[in-house]
Amino acid sequence: MVRIKICGITRPGDGEFAAQAGADAIGLVFYSRSSRCVTVTQAGEIARRLPPFITRVGLFVNHDPDQVTEICKEVELDLLQFHGDETAEYCEQFGRRYVKAVRMAPGQTVTAALEAFPGASGLLLDGFDASLYGGSGRIFDWQRIPKGIEKPLILAGGLHAGNVAEAIGIASPYAVDVSSGVESGPGVKSDDKIRQFIKSVRDIE
Repeated sequence: MVRIKICGITRPGDGEFAAQAGADAIGLVFYSRSSRCVTVTQAGEIARRLPPFITRVGLFVNHDPDQVTEICKEVELDLLQFHGDETAEYCEQFGRRYVKAVRMAPGQTVTAALEAFPGASGLLLDGFDASLYGGSGRIFDWQRIPKGIEKPLILAGGLHAGNVAEAIGIASPYAVDVSSGVESGPGVKSDDKIRQFIKSVRDIE
């Protein structure tokens, strides 16, 4: 079964709806330049209102390590996601399970990323935009993802209800990650789009 993460949750009600609709994980963005950025207080409220067995993921971009540590003390996070230029040494210093985002720029390979982050619980493969660290809504060529990779691969970048089935058919990912594809506006999730996206994934199974 392909797992589903709804990223960029900014309101408790959106997180609750995503969980009720069948999402396996939700993402909380702590990157200040993102329209989906939440404060520690907001994130804590969203996390507390989620039901059991929903993975709470904290997204960081080139944060000072002390900031990450403090946020982890204040917010119940199950998994860390590093979306910037972090090294493996940086990611592993917190002693927590983490996913490393890889922007699939020209020349970037999944194999190289696997070698660079052997301790990651998984890799999140995202579309490339030179000016953005994720959330660009850009698609990359899913054929670039090799088959037979044991490490969990999470597919992101420009996914929505209309293309996620095709993406899964080509890439066979462990999970899919969506943000802008289920929004009615920046940082505002749409119940209908969340429902349609999850249905598109589950209808494959």
